[in-house]
Amino acid sequence: MLGRYTTGPAEREISRLRRNTPGSRVAYPRAMPDHIDLRSDTVTRPTPEMRRAMAEAEVGDDVFGDDPTVNALQERAAELTGKQAGLFVASGTMGNLVAHMAHVPRGGEIIAAAESHLILDEAGGHAVVSGATAWPVPAGSDGSMDLDDIRAAIRDPGDPHQPITSLVMLENTHSMSMGQPLSAAYTSAVAAVAHEHGIALHVDGARFFNAVVALGTPAHELLADADSATFCLSKGLACPVGSVVVGSKDFIWRARRARKLVGGGMRQVGVLAAAGLVALRDGPAGMIERLAEDHVNARRLAEGLAGLPGITGLDPARVVTNYVLFSVRPRPGQAPLDARTAFLAEWRARGVDPIEYSHGQVRALTHYGIEASHVEQALVAAGQALEAAGLAPIRA
Repeated sequence: MLGRYTTGPAEREISRLRRNTPGSRVAYPRAMPDHIDLRSDTVTRPTPEMRRAMAEAEVGDDVFGDDPTVNALQERAAELTGKQAGLFVASGTMGNLVAHMAHVPRGGEIIAAAESHLILDEAGGHAVVSGATAWPVPAGSDGSMDLDDIRAAIRDPGDPHQPITSLVMLENTHSMSMGQPLSAAYTSAVAAVAHEHGIALHVDGARFFNAVVALGTPAHELLADADSATFCLSKGLACPVGSVVVGSKDFIWRARRARKLVGGGMRQVGVLAAAGLVALRDGPAGMIERLAEDHVNARRLAEGLAGLPGITGLDPARVVTNYVLFSVRPRPGQAPLDARTAFLAEWRARGVDPIEYSHGQVRALTHYGIEASHVEQALVAAGQALEAAGLAPIRA
């Protein structure tokens, strides 16, 4: 969502109602965006309730472990995911990094999907900071790595030529497969393979709660056999900053030391953790349940785009979370990337902002602040953009 929340009598009245109705999520007006920002679910703005909670948060020094709001957030995250403890960190990348450092000795190796966030989008931190190598395993269209491929990637610890496999990672939801959620059964099967060889399983759950909602599986069941996980607060849950790492108490202690090493020790950070506590409430008072709205809007966007001449590579039935990936059909003799560039320029000129994505695709993500009316506006603009770019017949 782009656009700014306006502050006026209506918002002040809603704030008053919220103060008098603890734990409720009162419907409040959302400002219409200056343009429809579909680049990522990281562009969300915190809710008015989050802003108030942040302003009023009780704080302490988190490096000393005495920020009560951070401690409450970490305990809530552990409770939801069925783990012993949690650790608030600045970002999902930092969460994964400190998990690597807690699990993997220098020179150890991580097994991960070939086009996972770890491999593509974390600036090589596993190698530069953790001193680990990575073994990329192909993932299928459902985001899963074949169990036999994982077994085959596990190194022989008795061979001094090879690094020692120290961690298996899953990404749930899996971005490159259009946000496919990985089931509890699959996660448990991967954990069984890893544990058979004395290896830990870490779940990169940047959009983990999208998987929880899409599958209808409680978070603690989805992570039952994983040794650790990271999930982002700053994506679909609409918090301004932060992620949480969860796992055993011993693991979290090692991760806390790693967080300090990479400069992630924060002081009165309860002002940020307060938004996470709002997001992780149960039911309509929190932000998890409402992710279903994003999934519905993404499916509607996909269905509309798939019906437009000039759009290709999009099966709406595969849109089960908030991810929409598609391609643009070039004119005869036109390079595919040139067609994409022309379409995006025209779509953006009409107030819709998606993003270029791997394999020549376009990515559009729905999120808090994008509503059904915005989806309809985006579809009208997409049809106009295709015509203006010469990628679809001009309607009479």
